[in-house]
Amino acid sequence: MSKGKPIRVGIMGFGQTGRQIYELASRSDDVEVVAVADIGKPEILHYLLCAEVKEPQRHELQGNFLVNPRFRSRLMQIDQPAEMPWDIFGVDMVIDSTGKFRETRHMQDHLGNGAPRVLLRTLPADGIDRIVIPGINSAQAEATDCMISAGSATTTALCLLLHVLSQTFEIECGSMSSIHSYTSDQALQDYAGSDIRRSRSAAENIIPNSHEAGDWLGQILPAFEGKFLTSALNVPIHEGCLLDVNLVLADPKVGIEDINQAMRAGAAGLAGIVGVVEDPIVSSDVIGNPLSLLFDTKGTIKAGDNIIKTLSWYENLGHAARLLDVVRIYRQLDLQQEAA
Repeated sequence: MSKGKPIRVGIMGFGQTGRQIYELASRSDDVEVVAVADIGKPEILHYLLCAEVKEPQRHELQGNFLVNPRFRSRLMQIDQPAEMPWDIFGVDMVIDSTGKFRETRHMQDHLGNGAPRVLLRTLPADGIDRIVIPGINSAQAEATDCMISAGSATTTALCLLLHVLSQTFEIECGSMSSIHSYTSDQALQDYAGSDIRRSRSAAENIIPNSHEAGDWLGQILPAFEGKFLTSALNVPIHEGCLLDVNLVLADPKVGIEDINQAMRAGAAGLAGIVGVVEDPIVSSDVIGNPLSLLFDTKGTIKAGDNIIKTLSWYENLGHAARLLDVVRIYRQLDLQQEAA
């Protein structure tokens, strides 16, 4: 494996995240998507891709191949990991962007079919080798990892916020609410599902929802094990999310500007991942932003002696970009291992 050889990636699931990964890869100089597994017909997958990219003319459908100026990707009408023959495509890593196959048994199906590694775009359902969040714990990744998660867009945003602020302040505990755009697994009209509230129309309601970030936080930031409650509110907008975090600080002297300045300094050291906005933006202003966390200085509020509320913005594109960052992290580990 030479340094100049592109990373060969397979994608399982060509929904929003899968399409964003594909578009980002098509504009990179080191990643090629060689195969895409999705139950959708090729012409529909191509249509959906072209409907949301800025330059749809870059992407052509040639039979069962998606073609762009950098690479060709074979489209396979397959919706189960056990059915996808990754071995014939020589992939270096598979990104499972379905959000459905979170159990290790499904990840083992990918591995058994020729994928050296599989990367979940969601939090896992059970134990895996590692959760990797670029900007926080990339150095802990090991070349022997085969089943990996990149967390979720919300988990990454929360972890980055806590990681930056905990370098300066002692945070005793806190809570997070993600005011989140509706998701593809919600019904647009009232429709009976497994969850009572999520059975209501996503297009018409603010829907309280649980969030798993708190369950996995300790694996990413051990100091916060059991110290954070996490929840979500799904709201009727298509894209753009708001992270509302309440922090209980040990030092009552910490003020609003102390928090804002710490985030400015932290963002400077995490360029391309964390940013700070000083303008009074709203959710649509973050659409198309590839950062995982955009801290809003106008939203910082202090209540009482020890409670600080912060607001930050993010959208799914940032998470797609971090998934590719994780792919690159493991490529570097492989290169180091080969050179040893």
